[in-house]
Amino acid sequence: MIRNQWYVVLKSTEVGKKPVGVTRMGEKLVFWRGQGGEVQCMRDQCPHLGAPLHLGKVVDGALQCPFHGFEFDPGGQCRHIPALGRSGDIPRAMRAGGYFTYEAEGFIWIYWGEAAEKPPAPAYFDNLGSQFSYMDFVQHWPVHYSRVVENQLDVMHLPFIHATTIGRGGRAVVEGPLVRYKDGQLDLWVYNRLDDGTPPRKMEDLPEPDRHPFLVFLFPNLWMNWISDNIRVIVAFVPVDDENMLFYGRFTQNMTRLPVVRDLFNAMGVIGSIQIANQDRRVVSYQRPKRTSLKKMGEKLTQGDRGVLTYRTIRHSLMVASGQIEKD
Repeated sequence: MIRNQWYVVLKSTEVGKKPVGVTRMGEKLVFWRGQGGEVQCMRDQCPHLGAPLHLGKVVDGALQCPFHGFEFDPGGQCRHIPALGRSGDIPRAMRAGGYFTYEAEGFIWIYWGEAAEKPPAPAYFDNLGSQFSYMDFVQHWPVHYSRVVENQLDVMHLPFIHATTIGRGGRAVVEGPLVRYKDGQLDLWVYNRLDDGTPPRKMEDLPEPDRHPFLVFLFPNLWMNWISDNIRVIVAFVPVDDENMLFYGRFTQNMTRLPVVRDLFNAMGVIGSIQIANQDRRVVSYQRPKRTSLKKMGEKLTQGDRGVLTYRTIRHSLMVASGQIEKD
């Protein structure tokens, strides 16, 4: 995982009035809502004697430990120790670590890193208006999230893994693909075709695109398949740990807005999206190593892997910038 980045980690509906304990980014975390309904996040471990805070309760916007009743404010500072009484002197070191949160579009982000002040809000797709409705689904994949990101940027597997769905037609020859990156956003245009005996063009030989990108990836873990102006599929690749992730899928459309027809259309879209995701999961779950990197992978990439290589390169540079790995 890349430090100092905003990661989608939950759906808004997953955090209600009671504390919720989850594993994200390889850490045990607890989420709850403060008095104003804003989402809070702390490490799920009381700094006193290590009790799981998610088993506690919310008291006047603070999280109360279930073991000895210590109360922690949204910033993680202990504000009350019952054994010391209301006028007791609380040690400043009695503090629970946590992360900044952000909530929008039905998702909850955390800023996975250290920051003195809350960083600017994370980016989201700016081409979805209020007319779009959606339906969500969630899957567990037993693999590092980077493998699943790369799978969604891989244009060579379509006629094989998805021969009965989005890969019908046998368009196995990959022209390009055309990949562009700017300010945290990776755009990809797909030009797959049938094999007519001529070699595929390289990215540099492709014409300037006259349409929106087919795939859009927002670092570090949001992806969109821009199927048409009216239909999109969005996925948040949520890291659980180094060997597991959650696939938060969303089918969204603005073709119909009549409630019953809209809900039926969205449900059918989710069914189709799950079928396609399952075709990928059957193979990706067994890729080794489970976590990808730019260096020392032992894999032999080809021209058609430009999306994968670009992702690995940018991810590597971000990890160097965060101090997680040394610069080459």
